[in-house]
Amino acid sequence: MPEAESDPAFLLGVLGGMGPLATVDFLAKLVACTRADGDADHVPFVAASIPQIPSRVGAILRGTRSPLPAMLDARDRLLASGATLLAMPCNTAHRWHDELASGIGIPFLHIADTALAGIEASVPQRGAVGVIATEATQAIGLFSGRLERAGYRVLVPPRDDAAAVAAGIALVKRGRAAEGGNHFAGVVTALERAGAQAIVLGCTEVPPGLEAAGIRPGVPWIDPTDALARACALAWADLRRNSGKGSVLA
Repeated sequence: MPEAESDPAFLLGVLGGMGPLATVDFLAKLVACTRADGDADHVPFVAASIPQIPSRVGAILRGTRSPLPAMLDARDRLLASGATLLAMPCNTAHRWHDELASGIGIPFLHIADTALAGIEASVPQRGAVGVIATEATQAIGLFSGRLERAGYRVLVPPRDDAAAVAAGIALVKRGRAAEGGNHFAGVVTALERAGAQAIVLGCTEVPPGLEAAGIRPGVPWIDPTDALARACALAWADLRRNSGKGSVLA
């Protein structure tokens, strides 16, 4: 088939590097969920992957140096590149989403909103949802607040399991994804036994860790990275459909 014409009216900007593997995982999922007959059917994007952005967890829990100036700089690089839609594949960094989205004139997707948009398909109202995330993401209620407002009961790991999550995240960031995934596996099992009807994988290191370890879900998993990728692909598909080019999600 002939290649589709490119469409300069759409350019996804990815504010990444938090961490690097999470950004690569997001981009792989973006490609995987886009139906394409050739290169030109895929989502056009630019990425600013800056691993040196200061710790989001440290800033939230211990008052260390704010990552916001570095994130604003990365965001501005994306805007200068012509981005028409922004996405950030890091859950904890969404503590600063409002500041990053303010006054830019283009949409900036929110990872928690995209992840939970269809949760009613997995869990009935007033059902129980487990959340695996960094201590900082739990502290700001990124997922739990939204779930509770929607009428769900939230289950979070107890202190010992939260320490296992933190250790697993550190291992994934060190390039030891399968070892990290094995740390997450016990937490997943504990949440399932506690009655979770679905589990939010609320740290972007968790999905690639579980995948590397070969862990399979016993209840539905809600992967915010995948949900964010699908929301980006859907925006691209909508533009192409409206322009008569007919791209849809895989």
